[in-house]
Amino acid sequence: MPTTERRVGQLFAVFLVLLAVAGVRTAYLAAVKGGSLRQRAASQQTTAVTVPAQRGSIVDRHGTQLAVSEPADDIAANPRLIVDPVAAARRLAPLLHQGADAIAVKLAARGSGFVYLARQVPADMAERIRRLNIAGLQFTSVDKRDYPRGSLAAQVLGTVGIDGSGLSGLEYADDRVLRGHSGTRRVTSDALGHPIAVADASQAEPGHGLELSIDATIQSRAEAVLASVGRTYGPKAATAIVMDPRSGEILALANWPPVNANHVARASIAARQDHAVGFDYEPGSTFKAFTVAGALQEGLVTPSTLFDLPPEIQVADRTISDAESRPDETLSTARILAQSSNVGAIRIGLRLGRSHFDSWVHRFGFGRPTGVDLPGEERGQVLPLDRYSGSSMGNLPIGQGNSVTPMQMATAYAAVANGGILRAPHLVRAVDGHGTREPTGRRVLTPPVAAELRQMLKGVFSPGGTASEVSIPGYQLAGKTGTANKIDPVTHTYSSSRYVASFVGFAPARRPRLLCAVMVDEPQGAIYGGVVAAPAFGQIMSFALPYLRVPPA
Repeated sequence: MPTTERRVGQLFAVFLVLLAVAGVRTAYLAAVKGGSLRQRAASQQTTAVTVPAQRGSIVDRHGTQLAVSEPADDIAANPRLIVDPVAAARRLAPLLHQGADAIAVKLAARGSGFVYLARQVPADMAERIRRLNIAGLQFTSVDKRDYPRGSLAAQVLGTVGIDGSGLSGLEYADDRVLRGHSGTRRVTSDALGHPIAVADASQAEPGHGLELSIDATIQSRAEAVLASVGRTYGPKAATAIVMDPRSGEILALANWPPVNANHVARASIAARQDHAVGFDYEPGSTFKAFTVAGALQEGLVTPSTLFDLPPEIQVADRTISDAESRPDETLSTARILAQSSNVGAIRIGLRLGRSHFDSWVHRFGFGRPTGVDLPGEERGQVLPLDRYSGSSMGNLPIGQGNSVTPMQMATAYAAVANGGILRAPHLVRAVDGHGTREPTGRRVLTPPVAAELRQMLKGVFSPGGTASEVSIPGYQLAGKTGTANKIDPVTHTYSSSRYVASFVGFAPARRPRLLCAVMVDEPQGAIYGGVVAAPAFGQIMSFALPYLRVPPA
């Protein structure tokens, strides 16, 4: 009996010692380590989650949605908490539209505590996945950018990255306006990763919406016309700009080949390019209008000034002729422009002189960006005056030797249409309903000279003009064709097989309300601006003028 009591006493003493040790340990942890342990527990149970701000929408001038943001979720998993990766993968595969085996591999990666399963899953689908109640899944609220009209103005609108940042187009140029300011949210989770408490630390501020000057209906028509050009002539690319020359507002900016804005990654890099601002080319005969404009404004010629023109002209070591062989003839300044005579345009350029010619090139804005509110605008290339050679005035007045962008050409012609005022083109009409300021313009031609030039450009559509087959019943048109050789990248000389066909024009000729520029890069089967680009101009304008209720004139 004493032995039993002694053993019980010893066991009790051991328990007392263990209890004392536990007490000391508890006191130590509470007093010394308590703060750090509480922080570790909080860090494991509570996380700060970024709440993305809803990106501002982009609409056309009539409120048609072009770019919107929809709620979505990034779905991830903690493989350490996935009980049966194979079974979970089978349930997730049909909802994530992924192979079950691929998902199972991710879920079985026990060495990782975090792995993405899918990004930007639409909210309704994410909710279906959430209802599966698979322990270890994590959901993070994000926005998914959607383009309701698919390929409409895709290169203009641009793209948004997976992190919500604008990558190209207006999405990039106006990212600060569209993005807004993200908020933060504290989420407390249980041991299985399920949220048990959510509290907002700071509210997200949504981005501002943009209203564009683009008219989705005219944009759609312009893209359809370019698609027809693409089918007929199989060019590398084509672009069309429709503008109100009075304000500089761009009503349509179309590019071909098309790109689906919701699936940009499937398109080539070349197709994603906005050729209106990102493509440099030698303009060819469309540039002759500015050679004539300078001579008119300086009083060196009038529309009726006559020039005796030989079949070809020698300038230093260069011999230049017209596109089609002809005998000696006498043409007025107006007919030189209408028939696009190289010899005549060079004679006018020589009368203007190299220094004054160079001044007019810069006065019309060539060699610098137009200032349009799009990223990646090229400035073109203008030969500096001090690098003119003896033959420069044999090619520059006819649009060779300098390069431009379609946007520069449209803007310069808009100055002629607008009574001599050069104004920067623009696309953003309002931000959150507040109208943007119209760009200020500067005068480059007097109104009488601009009117004379508009009258002369009507001749392009008259018999013998380079676009004589284009007409729109009830409307007087004005414009200019262009056909320019491209530089061969191998020989660095003008190619005999690669051309740019273009046309720039406006209507009604006397008081223009609408301007359209069309550029087609390397058309096949036909190369002339009057054959390839001018008809496209006519098709776009024959729709847009009555659509905008512009009275015939």
